[in-house]
Amino acid sequence: MLKELKREAYEANLALPRHGLINLTFGNASAIDRAKGIFAIKPSGVAYADLKPADMVLIDLEGKKVEGKLNPSSDTPTHRRLFLAFADIGGVVHTHSSHATSFAQAGREIPIFGTTHADYFNGNIPVTRKMSAQEIGGGAYEWETGNVIVERFKKLDPADFPAVLVNRHAPFTWGKSVAKAVEVAVAVECIAHMALMSLSLEPKLKTIEPALLAKHFKRKHGPGAYYGQPGHC
Repeated sequence: MLKELKREAYEANLALPRHGLINLTFGNASAIDRAKGIFAIKPSGVAYADLKPADMVLIDLEGKKVEGKLNPSSDTPTHRRLFLAFADIGGVVHTHSSHATSFAQAGREIPIFGTTHADYFNGNIPVTRKMSAQEIGGGAYEWETGNVIVERFKKLDPADFPAVLVNRHAPFTWGKSVAKAVEVAVAVECIAHMALMSLSLEPKLKTIEPALLAKHFKRKHGPGAYYGQPGHC
């Protein structure tokens, strides 16, 4: 089972540069086995072209390395914090994709202008507050990054909003599986790009009408969803 978990994480990590979401080694993906309380994550600083399934590092939910010769991603504590807070997610992805990261660096939510956005999110893609100097320099920066994400979701359902922009940083996404988290990461970058283009055409553009948002979101999510084939998310 853990070999399969490594394979899932490996394939998700390779998908990131394939979809144009990664430059250099800026990003990572992780997959969790909830029954065992163990997740697999990319090793730190290893080029995607050099990755092998066996390179994936296994970490438990207490933060201890279970298996792996390499050091795990420096973002491992953030992934662990999200797995602890969001009990229904099976994978986490972090990228520095250009358009989504532009919104994050500006400290702005990605406004919901159209139905492509509404197919994945029940509103604007949220952004966290800025991290404090103590959170940044206190010795647990990556864990505190997870904390500001969790704080932002006190009144939001992570199933309705499967991504966040960390202020001054970049996006994190998640899903029922790590493959779904990758799909959301692709969607976030696409949505961010379209939002920037829409704003360039109409700087005073208003967000989508509530009825159209509800129609597109609910046809893919929740008990009344009818998009796609039975048994496929």
